[in-house]
Amino acid sequence: MAAKTQALEALKQAGVDHEVLNYTAGTDHFGEHAVEQLGLDAAQTLKTLVIHHEREYAVCCVPVAGHLSLKHAAKALGWKNAEMADPKVAQRLTGYIVGGISPLGTKQQLSTLIDASVARTDTITVSAGQRGLSIAMSPTDLAELCSAQFADIAAE
Repeated sequence: MAAKTQALEALKQAGVDHEVLNYTAGTDHFGEHAVEQLGLDAAQTLKTLVIHHEREYAVCCVPVAGHLSLKHAAKALGWKNAEMADPKVAQRLTGYIVGGISPLGTKQQLSTLIDASVARTDTITVSAGQRGLSIAMSPTDLAELCSAQFADIAAE
């Protein structure tokens, strides 16, 4: 039985099709660990990162197989530049611990970007709000639930 997280509660309330995936949590390289444990495609498994510019914060979801381009993310958000948020701040804003941050069910509603490379895939995997717990779902449903935009935010 899966743990109850805000991300899973958001999916339940929305009635969105999804699959909960459990695995043994790691202590670092969380996205790569999930891919390895679950036998997933790293190009369709997303890591959730929190960035900021001055006093604004946003969530960015990029494939585990790649890296976030802070420059591209800032441009997509209309910011001059962006930096990675301090992990403690990310945890406070989202309500999730690092390695388990989900774009769904965050404490504060943050602008959200999803890398455009997954927009047309049938299924993506994203954290369910705790280490060792992921959700497989449609990228379109994820974008809808998070009021997210698809943008080219992966590093080239």
